[in-house]
Amino acid sequence: MAIRQGFLDAYLIALVGVLAARGARRLLEWRRSVRVTYPSARVVAAPRGFTILEASRFAGIPHASVCGGRGRCSTCRVRVIEGLRDLPPPSETERRVLARVSAAPDVRLACQTWPTRDVTVEPLLAPSVAPAEAFATDVRQGREQELAVLFADLRGFTRLAENKLPYDVVFVLNRYFEAVGTAITSAGGVTNQFTGDGVMALFGIESGPATGSRQALAAARAMVEGVGALSAELAGDLGSPLRLGIGIHTGPAVVGRMGWGESFYLTAVGDTVHVAARLEQATKDYAAELVVSEAVARHANLDLSRFPAHDLTVRNRAGQIAVRVIDRVANLPTG
Repeated sequence: MAIRQGFLDAYLIALVGVLAARGARRLLEWRRSVRVTYPSARVVAAPRGFTILEASRFAGIPHASVCGGRGRCSTCRVRVIEGLRDLPPPSETERRVLARVSAAPDVRLACQTWPTRDVTVEPLLAPSVAPAEAFATDVRQGREQELAVLFADLRGFTRLAENKLPYDVVFVLNRYFEAVGTAITSAGGVTNQFTGDGVMALFGIESGPATGSRQALAAARAMVEGVGALSAELAGDLGSPLRLGIGIHTGPAVVGRMGWGESFYLTAVGDTVHVAARLEQATKDYAAELVVSEAVARHANLDLSRFPAHDLTVRNRAGQIAVRVIDRVANLPTG
């Protein structure tokens, strides 16, 4: 009986000790926590060392953050209602992003702000994902990566279509899209947009910029061959042969599924896309089938030194882009 009572007493003491330790820990956490107040007077006690965005996620509060909390976008920004002076100063990364969107002095990036005292904030953008999805990295939220972007356009098709019936134009366009779409997918790319008589394609989404650059060049060759075959097939109905202008650039872009409702599709946005579109337009200026950036040749490990080099100015972009002009895609080296 004495031994049994001793065990019971020891168990009771251990139980009380655990409960006391838990209470002490909670008291300590409460004293060390930072209270973040949101609209509707909702208060979150987050551990010291959490960012405002992490406090939102900790409490299950929806908070927009397209880049996943890496300071690459401004969607998580908040207006600081109280406690602005107690916040640590913004880092260079945060200052650069806030300056890009011309943010007011009382606006901070939630993912880059670590409060050390209580703070009251108001998120400025409505969340587009649930809190549980905020940690995800699926392509619907977008991810930054290096890839090759290709733009292509039919030359003179508007004049050619002026004298054709609408249904005949649709027939020719669908045959054209079939030819270039097959060339793109066979090379390992993703057909992204068909607009009018133009097409945008992405390469290296999963395989990286080196493979993507080689795939894009292979696709350009196959596209020209396919359009040439189509032009020969429809020679009796065409006033002049179909000609393509293609621009390719490799660089960083944000890739993700974008759109609204059921109209979501995989695409890319950023400076790389803008430059690739400009290179396609430059094929008109140089009367060439293909214009590629030096970045494409470097990633593809391809010697294009025998082709004319130019420094191209891109609208709304500082600096110039070094490019190579290939008059005929068939002249591209195969190695």
